[in-house]
Amino acid sequence: MNNPAPPEHPSHQLSRHMVREMRSDHAGETGAVYIYKGITAVARWRQDAQLLAFAKEHGDTEAEHLRLLEAWLPAYQPSRLLVPWCIAGWLTGALPALFGRRAVYGTIAAVETFVDVHYQQQIDHLQVHGGPEGLLPLLQRCQADEQHHRDEAAALAGPKKSWLLRLWCAVVGSGSAAAVVLARRV
Repeated sequence: MNNPAPPEHPSHQLSRHMVREMRSDHAGETGAVYIYKGITAVARWRQDAQLLAFAKEHGDTEAEHLRLLEAWLPAYQPSRLLVPWCIAGWLTGALPALFGRRAVYGTIAAVETFVDVHYQQQIDHLQVHGGPEGLLPLLQRCQADEQHHRDEAAALAGPKKSWLLRLWCAVVGSGSAAAVVLARRV
């Protein structure tokens, strides 16, 4: 797999708009890593090997996204709310894991549905306005991975969701949108 590597230090090449976007991506991928840590903690406690394998595979991908995005974000520009993002991510993984696999899969499908749209907005912006070499392919790669996570989780969740899971997923989607707005600013 080819990892798009940033030139020298790419932060000097980012517009103010893209610095804010990269801050939101960094915060989001940090939260995603912690979602899978929360799932892992509960899956270990429940001794659920299938859920552990799911969390490991997806968590490794999110950790790689975080590593790649950190190379693009100016060192002085990460969200000042990383601790709350970690806590919120962990809870977003752990809470549904207490209710079982289908709740986890539904949650992941909801999160990744939002993330797919978020990355698409950034990709569209770069295609219109341009940006540093290597950033567009990186975002496209991250988006493709997130789409795969969404589709796999949705298939595993199945077509029928309880009213409680639908409500939870709506809260997760709204919370993700609010987190992006906040991460862009703080």
